Amino acid sequence: MARPRSQAMPAALRWILAATCFGFVMVQLDVTIVNVALPRIGAELGTGTAGLQWVVDAYTLTFAVLLLSAGVLGDRFGSKRAYLAGFLLFTAASLGCAAAPGGPALIIARALQGAGAALLVPSSLALLNHATVHDRALRARAIGIWTAASAAAIASGPLLGAVLLGAFGWRSIFYANLPLCAIGCAVTLRAVPRNEHDALAHKLDLPGQLLAIAALTGLTGAVIEFRPLGGGHPLVLAGFALAVICGGAFVAIERRAAAPMLPLGFFTLPNVSAATVFGILVNLTYYGIIFVLSFYLQQARGYSPLQTGFAYLPLTLSFVGANLTSGWMAGRYGSRMPMLLGALVGLTGFCLLHRLGADTPFVRMLPAFILIPTGMGLAVPAMTTAILSSVEPARSGTASGVLNAARQAGGAMGIAIFGALAGGSVDRIIPGLRAAALVSAGLLAVAALLAHSIRPHPGHPARARPPR
Repeated sequence: MARPRSQAMPAALRWILAATCFGFVMVQLDVTIVNVALPRIGAELGTGTAGLQWVVDAYTLTFAVLLLSAGVLGDRFGSKRAYLAGFLLFTAASLGCAAAPGGPALIIARALQGAGAALLVPSSLALLNHATVHDRALRARAIGIWTAASAAAIASGPLLGAVLLGAFGWRSIFYANLPLCAIGCAVTLRAVPRNEHDALAHKLDLPGQLLAIAALTGLTGAVIEFRPLGGGHPLVLAGFALAVICGGAFVAIERRAAAPMLPLGFFTLPNVSAATVFGILVNLTYYGIIFVLSFYLQQARGYSPLQTGFAYLPLTLSFVGANLTSGWMAGRYGSRMPMLLGALVGLTGFCLLHRLGADTPFVRMLPAFILIPTGMGLAVPAMTTAILSSVEPARSGTASGVLNAARQAGGAMGIAIFGALAGGSVDRIIPGLRAAALVSAGLLAVAALLAHSIRPHPGHPARARPPR
């Protein structure tokens, strides 16, 4: 069967893509924009280092542990409703952050922001999947753009935060969310139709939801605190124990439930398990190495924060460009090729990173700084497309929740593990960076094997011979 030539993206899909990108951009922007303001927040509210850490972690932890449940709720009550609810909750939480009289109130409001973000991400991806369910090439292109928009938001967060902080003070970074949320709601109401796949009829699996949240809270919390507290700390051990006990209970209940929140047969679908583990490995290596590189550049090399920001610019540009390329490749050839190519390109970059020393010129760092994000950028949209192509549209939110929760856990594990390798003293940074690079190369070799196992979806253009 000949592959049809690619068509222009319909205007209706462009509006839906704009609406879904809006929410994802806002979520990712808030991850990085707050970091710039932490010293000013601490000085004004009288909050110490531990409190400031929780200003960041409250958002990250709540976001990570609620992603799966939020995806399931979107499938149960409708992705559009969940998406709009996410905007409304994010708006209310941003108001709470901006008006916070002290550290505890700010931390609570940040946790509510994380809950709103958890509603926004899987439902936005589900809405994209619904809009492109009959055209896999368009789906791949749309997901590539969606991912690229988030990468651009992460990169622009520190700069935008610095501008707002200097002109209006730290509370302005939260007030700025209000018009963004209003525009996002308006575009969603205008552009996104009610979809026939939007609501599953079964009852809500409350025990499964609670156990999933408890297990993810234990795992993510223990991983976040692993580096600052140490692996033998009672709180860290209790977190891992909670994850194991509640995770086991979750599996047992889901096996017997008449209407489980996450049918275990989900992981037997073609590509789902492979792409999910692939996502964990990609996030673990990428976010872990970015964390260690911050130590390397600022402490081992003496770069200022501004110089470090400019040093990261090639990573950002490479990631965005690769995201867009991945969408095109996945639409034309299927998900396997960009996933495999991405893993191998990233692996090459990590091998080059292993050669960095205390006096390596920046020009010699550049190949690794370009290859690693290029590989990750090629892999992520294709991996997302592989999972969404394998599930029925009514389970798009659940699939997105599973993938993004797994990726968040992988990123947190990478920071904890690689931070332990390179933290403690300046003398440990370079040996730790080299060890992290070798571990990452090995993990991406495993990811390449997983990518090779990805099967083209029946009827996908990758099964047909491309026209000359």
